[in-house]
Amino acid sequence: MHSEKHSYQEAFTRNIGILTKAEQEKLRTTCVAIAGLGGMGGIDFLTLVRMGVGRFHIADFDTFSTANSNRQVGANSGTVGQSKIEVMAKMAREISPTIEIKLFPLGFLESNAEEFLSEADAVIDAIDFFCLSARELLYQKSRQMKKTVLFSAPLGFSTTFHVFTPQSMSFENYFDFSPRMDRFDKLLAFAVGLAPRALHTKYMNFDPEKLIQGIGSSIGSSCNLGSALVCTELINIVLKKKAAFATPNYIQLDAFLLKMVKGRLIFGNRGPIQKLKRWLAGRQYNKYRAAMLLIIK
Repeated sequence: MHSEKHSYQEAFTRNIGILTKAEQEKLRTTCVAIAGLGGMGGIDFLTLVRMGVGRFHIADFDTFSTANSNRQVGANSGTVGQSKIEVMAKMAREISPTIEIKLFPLGFLESNAEEFLSEADAVIDAIDFFCLSARELLYQKSRQMKKTVLFSAPLGFSTTFHVFTPQSMSFENYFDFSPRMDRFDKLLAFAVGLAPRALHTKYMNFDPEKLIQGIGSSIGSSCNLGSALVCTELINIVLKKKAAFATPNYIQLDAFLLKMVKGRLIFGNRGPIQKLKRWLAGRQYNKYRAAMLLIIK
């Protein structure tokens, strides 16, 4: 479809009734910055396009591989080896030809952080689990620039959900990061803080050999589940329909167990129970510290 034949109002008319016409027009001028276009980020991107969001900043330096096919919406036999950011931008424009997309093909970096975030009404963290330095930078810069960051992690058949607003508990405080911690300790704290009730551990098999290669188990359904939470809450925040579900609140929703836990870590990872979990995780995985330090970025 050529852009001159595309009607925004017609394309998103089925949204009306759930959203008002005024709210839909607000989304048309809304800008969302998405860091990472893999399993979560790609689905978030196209979902928001279909919801009528009109402007995006997208960052990813990677190309598609065959192993992405189980969960990444842009991955197929015809896109292996192609730039994720280029493929996803093309898919988005085929859905909504009039959208504005600014591409950051080097990924999210210190050198482009302000440009990436400056126009954003909301930010999505879809950075790879093992890329801690980029993730920390995203939250630090977003906090400085008073941007809200939404994040969901697919774990087994479940998804977690966190929202960091400029006024809520910060990323560093929630996960209890400190300068004295190395990347391994930070990754453990991150994993424990993501899912305090750890519903997924009831059925998942954790293979240390995969972990030390930087490979985490994942499945497509949990990415879709997480995207539904992220995109719905993002729309709520932009349109100010209700108060944001911000940290220290968290959710884990498990489709396999048909369970949802919703909690509030008032001390973040600094609470005694969370500290105990971190200690137990450290005792279990410390023998892999040296190997994992090589792959945590």
